[in-house]
Amino acid sequence: MSPAIAAQRLHELNTGRVATTHLAECLAVDFAALLQVVAPELAPEALQRMRDASGKGITLRMALAAQLLREAGQGAPEFWQDHSSDTVRGWACYLVGSDARATLAEKLQQMRTLADDPHFGVREWAWLALRTDIVAAPMQALEYLQPWTQETSPYLRRFACEALRPRGVWATHIALFKQHPELALPMLEALADDPERYVQDSVGNWLNDAGKTQPQWLRELCTRWQHERHSDANAYIRKRALRSFR
Repeated sequence: MSPAIAAQRLHELNTGRVATTHLAECLAVDFAALLQVVAPELAPEALQRMRDASGKGITLRMALAAQLLREAGQGAPEFWQDHSSDTVRGWACYLVGSDARATLAEKLQQMRTLADDPHFGVREWAWLALRTDIVAAPMQALEYLQPWTQETSPYLRRFACEALRPRGVWATHIALFKQHPELALPMLEALADDPERYVQDSVGNWLNDAGKTQPQWLRELCTRWQHERHSDANAYIRKRALRSFR
């Protein structure tokens, strides 16, 4: 048990009664305990598999939870995507992402509600759960996500950018965009003056990722934007993009 989290609070998290409020709480959730409460039909063997995985990374445990629910015949994402626990809603993301019968386009359509979730953690799981599909077909993913850059919700606009990041956090890299970030320019240009800081951070991080393999491209893009775009939003994005290259 994390010493920073009170026992009563941890109990509420592990029984799915409340959502986490920060990363430390996300990492402290006991997946086996939570599964036992929200899916009591799971066999003891399934819960033991989750206990045995307690020392593994959280993304692996998220995927395992979805696998266990699917194997138990409880793999319908819509059954879990409105749960009070953000961790459980995260499992719904992985149920969408791991559906071998669905195409990437179908998975993205299913993921929209979760990508627009009010909880920061669920929004991260939404793109992470699709990362394998996106890495396998980045240009197809870019085509599908380009319209998302025009969505009213900043969460969906940010998803379009974050899901395609060349490097990302806890994520497999997208080799194509590391070497050829210019291929994603339509998406980047669409978000270059986005008014929401949440989206601006993502665009800046995307560009900073790209600059680690293509620094000259990044500098040239930021120079061009400095002359063409005069919004405070773009100035912030450029500063964030270049933060590792001063």
